[in-house]
Amino acid sequence: MSDDHTHVQEFFTARAADWDRRFPDDGPAYAAAVAELGLREGGRVLDAGCGTGRALPALRAAVGRPGVVLGADLTPAMLREAARAGRDRDGALLLADVARLPLRSSSLDAVFAAGLIAHLPQPGENLREIRRVVRPGGTLALFHPVGRAALAARQGRRLTPDDLRAEPNLRALLTSAGWRMTSYVDEDTRFLALAVRDA
Repeated sequence: MSDDHTHVQEFFTARAADWDRRFPDDGPAYAAAVAELGLREGGRVLDAGCGTGRALPALRAAVGRPGVVLGADLTPAMLREAARAGRDRDGALLLADVARLPLRSSSLDAVFAAGLIAHLPQPGENLREIRRVVRPGGTLALFHPVGRAALAARQGRRLTPDDLRAEPNLRALLTSAGWRMTSYVDEDTRFLALAVRDA
């Protein structure tokens, strides 16, 4: 396991048991972001870096019982908390690295990724791997329940022009990974970038 993976696991393992209590009011923001994916009944969707699975109920509601919902995370403690919260009833939980997803190519309609981009060790390569498992024309949502400025303030740091989630930087990164950004919102109450997989 790389040092990046070890750091991510240590960070989230230490916070897993408390995670949902720290952010109790995020549910509506998750549901609104999932709605923007435009999923249909019977669709196939992955929550990449699902953590405690807060998006899984909304994803299940969007695709219905005939659909396929998967939640993948690198940290076993987060997946345990997802199961403890009963979210494994809404989607299958996978202990998996988004750098090497155990899924067939073009097998999904969409990927939802909340807070993931900041934790990717190689964002370009990792976004290409996510692209691999999404069908042509499928969708990616990069989401955070607070915007960049609010998140920076919460973390005690300042925004800089090289911020990965700044629109020009993120657009270039997505383009280089085979995605076409179709929407970008960065407000105090949410960050949401939508992209479509090019053929």
